Amino acid sequence: MDRHVARAVNDLPEADAEAARRRWLRDLFRWIYPLRVFGMTLGLLPVLVVLREMRADWPAWGWAMGCCLAWPHLAWLHARLSADSHRAELRNLLTDSALVGSLIPVIGFNLLPSVGLVAVAVADKINSGVRGMWQRSLLGMLGGLVAAGLMTGFQFRPDTSMAVLVACLPLLILHTLATSVSNYRLVRRVQQQNQQLEMLRCHDALTGLESRSHWEEMADALRARCGERREASILLLDADGFKSVNDGYGHAVGDDLLRAIAACVKAELPEGGHAGRLGGDEFVVALPLTVREAVDLADAIHARVRRIELAHAPDVRASVSIGAAAAPQHGEGMRAWLEAADRMLYRAKEDGRGCTRSTFLPTSAVRA
Repeated sequence: MDRHVARAVNDLPEADAEAARRRWLRDLFRWIYPLRVFGMTLGLLPVLVVLREMRADWPAWGWAMGCCLAWPHLAWLHARLSADSHRAELRNLLTDSALVGSLIPVIGFNLLPSVGLVAVAVADKINSGVRGMWQRSLLGMLGGLVAAGLMTGFQFRPDTSMAVLVACLPLLILHTLATSVSNYRLVRRVQQQNQQLEMLRCHDALTGLESRSHWEEMADALRARCGERREASILLLDADGFKSVNDGYGHAVGDDLLRAIAACVKAELPEGGHAGRLGGDEFVVALPLTVREAVDLADAIHARVRRIELAHAPDVRASVSIGAAAAPQHGEGMRAWLEAADRMLYRAKEDGRGCTRSTFLPTSAVRA
């Protein structure tokens, strides 16, 4: 579990990552409890069959019953009542291995159930996600084996009968399936979290437009595909008077205005276009269009923005200034493209705001 959780946690913001890590530490014993009950119960079946074949005395039967039926619930109770449930569960995991090791001499080292118990115990430690736990559990298992062997005289009866073999099948098959299903659910949950994280990485949380980094990736790819044919352009938008809206009506209304402008941009965005937020009240749009076509699209955005009505500030009249620039010459990068659009945006502001100015168009063709 730790490998998948760690990957997801590493992608989270720092505060969220710390909260997720603490939650996992606190709830480890709850996640392990059903697997412990299931595995120990399945492991009891071949042990009982071997004890029956060995005509074992009642202490061996009692020990097997205690290890497989009572211990899982005692372990849960121990972790549940402990002040540090995570540390208590680590002790429980080591105890699991010691108990499994103690059962091997009790059943006379019967080959198949002994191997099955060891394999399942080690697999459980690996699936617990606790780093290094399976190596440490081997020492606990060896300690339990030696202690029980000294008490039983190290009886060695490795032959596995057909009855014992059949009794081992539920442990080997069902435990493997249960572990696989548990891991599958965990992987699916992490995949969903990763999809959400990817969405957050690629989109601006306030406006829903693409984040700056993601927009630059998409715009650069668009420039590479269309730039040499001069069929790519960008629009750089700035919300006019945004500071006065923030100061006069508060940041909540300012956020409403930014979301409304973003909605206008998205409504006019053609197929293959990419709209992003540069930061603050600036937006940018990469288009698979010539600069003349981009100016036509800018006119449509102007018209939509002028129709914006804010529920909490009905007297606010929205407008944007837009700078348009064609894809730069071969060899020039994204920075040159943005700088060209920024120069046009500055000119639009100088010319009274609420208008579009663009490169590669005569002044008479520029729409206000």
